[in-house]
Amino acid sequence: MDFIFNDASNNLKVFIDVIFLLSAGLILRFSLSLTGQNWVKTYQQTVTFLILPVATYVIVITISGNIALSLGMVGALSIVRFRNPVKSALELVMFFVLITIGISAGVKIKYSILLVTVCVFIVILIKLGHYISKKIINKSFYNVSFNEGIALNIIEISSKSIIESIENNKNIKNIIYLKEEKVIIYRLAFESEKELNIFKEDIKLNKEITKIDISYA
Repeated sequence: MDFIFNDASNNLKVFIDVIFLLSAGLILRFSLSLTGQNWVKTYQQTVTFLILPVATYVIVITISGNIALSLGMVGALSIVRFRNPVKSALELVMFFVLITIGISAGVKIKYSILLVTVCVFIVILIKLGHYISKKIINKSFYNVSFNEGIALNIIEISSKSIIESIENNKNIKNIIYLKEEKVIIYRLAFESEKELNIFKEDIKLNKEITKIDISYA
């Protein structure tokens, strides 16, 4: 009789742990999404954030206390490879965090809760610091890259000659000089749509500019 109750108690614990892990994956996914990380919005990444912690948790509770099974699992997992290249250091770190959450939940779930809380706090704090820095001292807390998966508003400008105000703009990302065509192409990225529109209004009357292309995030 005690065995039945203990088994039911263990099953309930596993169920609660799995619900927590699914919630943790979603919380991290939405935290990154809210701070402009577009790469996390895809179907593949969403599924990864849900499955990876649970899969790791199942591995931990399966091999716990069984040395032979642990060695066999290590051998089996050693043949698993991620075939797709990781696009950024943040993506790699998040995969590691998801795995760590699953492992810690298999030992003591309080460590998983602590890790999720700290990660969400850091993600939001850095974005908030970036926003405050731009508002107060008009300087970005970090540089924005096209490769980071951040939602950016892009403006591409074609000009007949060099425009120093554009070349010195803090949001400039690419400059292409086409000598034969006598055309200069500027590419700038803005996190804020409002900021891009203000910039567009400032330059659109410049007679040297022949073309302006805008892509909103």
